[in-house]
Amino acid sequence: MSDPDLFKRGMRRLAAGVSVITTLDDGRPAGFVATAVTSVCADPAPSLLICVNRSASCHAVIHKSGIFCVNVLGEGDVEIANLFSSREHRHRRFTDCDWEALETGAPALTGALASFDCRVSEKMEVESHTVFLGRVATIKLWEREVHPLLYVDGHFDSLRSVALAKSAA
Repeated sequence: MSDPDLFKRGMRRLAAGVSVITTLDDGRPAGFVATAVTSVCADPAPSLLICVNRSASCHAVIHKSGIFCVNVLGEGDVEIANLFSSREHRHRRFTDCDWEALETGAPALTGALASFDCRVSEKMEVESHTVFLGRVATIKLWEREVHPLLYVDGHFDSLRSVALAKSAA
């Protein structure tokens, strides 16, 4: 049996894109930062999945509302990622940024790299998390240039820092 702490330390070395997952709680916006997002398929119906800890405040909200929007963050969105990572500033999450409702009504972050507006089509409980499979209702590509925000080894980073270092050498 593997050591859970060693597993977590190892997974921190897997760089992942950073997204803000949003939903609606009886008409009020709710959201959190996630790295556990992946595409499932493009045909016949575009689908993606998110993994949400059942102890997270948004877990029950997504379960109940049946909707979520994956907002892919760019390298300039570290402040937004920090805002949505902090319980202390939860009250500011939807006032310090511009939002637009897409088809499901879940908030889409204006200026994100991309927003995937989804309806939950399946749920699967795995240990402490629920995997929500979402059918994509709407996709909005906000930015032309793609410079993603990454999370690796416990902090936010970008690909550009690596690319700039190589080009300067």
